[in-house]
This record gives sequence, structure tokens and C-alpha cells, in this order.
Amino acid sequence: QVQLVESGGGLVQAGGSLRLSCAASERTFSIYAMGWFRQAPGKERMFVAGIDRSGGSTYYADPVKGRFTISRDNAKNTMYLQMNSLKPEATAVYYCATAHRYGSIKGTDFHSWGQGTQVTVSS
Repeated sequence: QVQLVESGGGLVQAGGSLRLSCAASERTFSIYAMGWFRQAPGKERMFVAGIDRSGGSTYYADPVKGRFTISRDNAKNTMYLQMNSLKPEATAVYYCATAHRYGSIKGTDFHSWGQGTQVTVSS
């Protein structure tokens, strides 16, 4: 099982930006599609963005389209989430995860998860 470690979270004012990173433990990182999810206090975990194995195709949840960008660097075994124009409702713990197939937004289709990184957006 791939081990994933997220970083880059923190406190930012509304309208600001953050870049999250997800570092993988294996060089087989590139065989997996990947995704970002988030979970706000008292709410269910929700899909944020996904990317295919090569990084050539991406998809997003509607609330973040046009503001968030997912990318990956397979040479560095790392995936990223650039978050711009942040809103207070983006406050959550953000998780990265691997998937065997590209295109799902269901958490059950993702099989390795990181421990999460906290993002807090103040108004």
C-alpha cells in the first residue's frame, strides 16, 4: 500500500492562496490515478479534484472549478493542489488518495489515504 503524506495546509485569509502537496512513498506512484478530498467539521468527506496517472487529464468538483488546480510530478512522486481565491467554506482537512481508475468521485474507489492537512480560511 502506498504511503501518502500531505503538507502545505495552514491559516489564510479569504481571497488568499495555498498550495498543498502530497508526497508518496513509492516509485510506483505513477501507476495510480490520484485525488484530493476534504472534510469539514461535522460534514461528510467530499471529493475536490482528481488527476490521471500521467497528469494529462483532470476533473474537479463544481465548487472549486476555476479556482483550484490539481497537478502531479511523477519524477518527484508528488501531487499538488493549488488553491486560489479561497473562501471560508473551504475550511477543512484535506486528504490525498490513490485510485486504480481515473474519474471517480467516490471515496470508496480510492484505496490509500494520507493523514490529512488542515486548511483554515478566515473571513
